[in-house]
Formats: sequence, structure tokens, C-alpha cells
Amino acid sequence: MTSAVTEETWNEFHSVVNMTSRELGDWLRTQAADENTEQPPPHAGHETGRRVLAILAKRPGDLTEADAEVMQEVIDTVRAQRKPELEPEAGDGPWRHALMDIGHDPLKPPSESTT
Repeated sequence: MTSAVTEETWNEFHSVVNMTSRELGDWLRTQAADENTEQPPPHAGHETGRRVLAILAKRPGDLTEADAEVMQEVIDTVRAQRKPELEPEAGDGPWRHALMDIGHDPLKPPSESTT
């Protein structure tokens, strides 16, 4: 680990971000598309989601302080909106979609979480 990201933050981030890079990228592109336009992949979707996607592509030693801040923001957001055990939970569409924008699908079983 780098001094920017502790092992605890790394592990917790990968616990709450339960969508794979591919799933998150596909989701962000889908969310950015509408009937008039589709943004190119580097600009598709929620900004934090794009940053999460970039973090998922990095090795721990390549993470920066900015990455650590995004990781903690995602951890705090998911923990604030979910029960501590992170068991699959249905909710309204906008709530689920907002969590998916940052890499957490509340309906995905914990055993499937891989990045």
C-alpha cells in the first residue's frame, strides 16, 4: 500500500464497490445515453463513477491522495445508505441507481463482489 491509501481503506473500498470494472463501465455508458446523444466512454456517466472506474484499474502502489479521497467518499456514501452487513436489499430505482453510479449494486450478493 502507499501512504495515500491504507490497507484498511483499500479493503473496505473493495468491499463496498461490488460491481466489476466492466459492470460499472457498462452501467455508466448506459446511464449517459439518451435518445439524443451518447457521450464517449471517457466522459460517460457520473463523475465519481468514472473516478471509481479509474481506481479499479490501478494497482495499490499507483494510488494518489485524490484517489484516497474518492475511495473514502464512496465508502462513506455506501455505508450511510446501507446497513452495515451489506446484505442484498431492494429499494426504489433512483436510490439503487445512485449507488450503482459509484460502483455499488445493493441487489448484488456479497459473494459475487469482484473488481
